Amino acid sequence: MIGLADRSLYLCTPERKDLEAFVADCIAGGVDIVQLRDKQLDDAGLRHAATRIQAVCREHGVPFIMNDRPDLAVELGADGVHVGQDDASVSLCREILGPDAIIGLSTHALPELEIALGEDASYLSAGPVISTPTKPGRPGTGVGYAATASQRARVPVFVTGGVSPEAVPELVAAGLRHFVVVRYLTEAANPRRAASLLRSVIDETLFAQR
Repeated sequence: MIGLADRSLYLCTPERKDLEAFVADCIAGGVDIVQLRDKQLDDAGLRHAATRIQAVCREHGVPFIMNDRPDLAVELGADGVHVGQDDASVSLCREILGPDAIIGLSTHALPELEIALGEDASYLSAGPVISTPTKPGRPGTGVGYAATASQRARVPVFVTGGVSPEAVPELVAAGLRHFVVVRYLTEAANPRRAASLLRSVIDETLFAQR
């Protein structure tokens, strides 16, 4: 199984015209795990986008994760799948993908966390800390919930929602060590520079906490 404990910057991206170049730039800047998440694509579109991302990830030794679709993940040979509370169960994903696959599970509240702690997930996500357009209709959980999830889980917990260089110090001070980023990179004029800045702040802040 690919280790996640030392992976701290997780890109979640939709399809885009410059997908290969964008993902390569983000990885060059410090992204060390990538997920394809695009709710608008049909199966053919997902396969096409996934194949493009996966080629870049493999070239750079970075895990590639499919969102929601364990069937496509196993078909395409992805490193794993990320599922939400209303998607395929962790146990089903594990059955489909096998013991070495990366399986991530979203959590947003303590009752969900309680159940997730007993699941065979490789990592959990916690948040969004603040409300975000990528999760329409879902209120922010605040930093406290993500910190609680990180303290209690035996697997890495990736915090979601509003991750930026300005937000990282507060998140690290709360005990968080792993970060999912969407808009800060997908909307960046220079994704490589943005990823490098974000990664530098993460690394420097984590080092100062040791």
